[in-house]
Amino acid sequence: MAEKRSYIKQISNDKNIINALAIDQRGALKKMINKYQDEPASAEQISKFKKIVSAELTPYTSAILLDPEYGLSAAQVKDVDAGELLAYEQTGYDTTVPGRLPDLLPNWSVKRFKEQEADACKFLLYYDVDESDEINQQKQVFVERIGAECKAEELPFFLEIVTYDAAVANHRTKDFALKKPHKVNNAMKEFSNERYGVDVLKVEVPVNMEFVEGYTTKEVAYTQKEALDHFKEQSQSTELPFIFLSAGVSAEMFQETLRFAKKAGSTFNGVLCGRATWADGVEIFVTKGEEEARKWMRTQGKNHIETLNEVLCETATPLNFEYNYK
Repeated sequence: MAEKRSYIKQISNDKNIINALAIDQRGALKKMINKYQDEPASAEQISKFKKIVSAELTPYTSAILLDPEYGLSAAQVKDVDAGELLAYEQTGYDTTVPGRLPDLLPNWSVKRFKEQEADACKFLLYYDVDESDEINQQKQVFVERIGAECKAEELPFFLEIVTYDAAVANHRTKDFALKKPHKVNNAMKEFSNERYGVDVLKVEVPVNMEFVEGYTTKEVAYTQKEALDHFKEQSQSTELPFIFLSAGVSAEMFQETLRFAKKAGSTFNGVLCGRATWADGVEIFVTKGEEEARKWMRTQGKNHIETLNEVLCETATPLNFEYNYK
């Protein structure tokens, strides 16, 4: 556990808060690039954009999350003090098979991540607590195997859980918003079990803020008190450290969400935030080129991170290394 502790300290800042940057997107980043050009995004384009983000923004973050497929060159240009996480999952899932079943990158292992000098392994799991036992047990066994692999290599295991409802196609509705607290918090309870070997949970906030009273122009799904209670329940769902993902919302909305979480008494330990930081730079990169994209990262991108860092100082709970990583 001492070795894992040293790795997680590398991923954290000097206040023991994780303010990490995620750019392990592959399919999603291709779609973002394709919005602004006629031809499909190339591997070279994707790698180059990741390099720009890594070089320009990691001086202001505690770590960066990359993928081995397009992100290894970006790892070479990150700030020397920033930690490095590598994504283990294949991007997307087979839509012809029920269950959003996971799969691993075929040419990688946790041992190879360690040889690549990564500080942690991250794995993304789509999970619906209300899906069949047959599907969910497959996913549970899958996570157990990764946890055992990380334990053998003494490399921290960050499990990212993205919830869904197998019976609902559109997850931006009030109907799903009402189900989300149950989905998120119970998935956290499940994978906090010691058998999975998870060191840090990377999770969604337990509500859709677009449906919270006072934060929405839509129909309200939760009063502010109800939403605050869901955040409080989330913290009570686990004794593991947990950090929030931004789920593609705007930088401003994500910052407001963190303030709301603090108001609820949430004990989250930081963020692993992607598109809320750099998404608006994609159009600049495609339409105006690399140098203009770098300028955007040095100004707007940097401003997003520095503002987020200020919010984290006010809202996040520092990691307790003595308690969590004895």
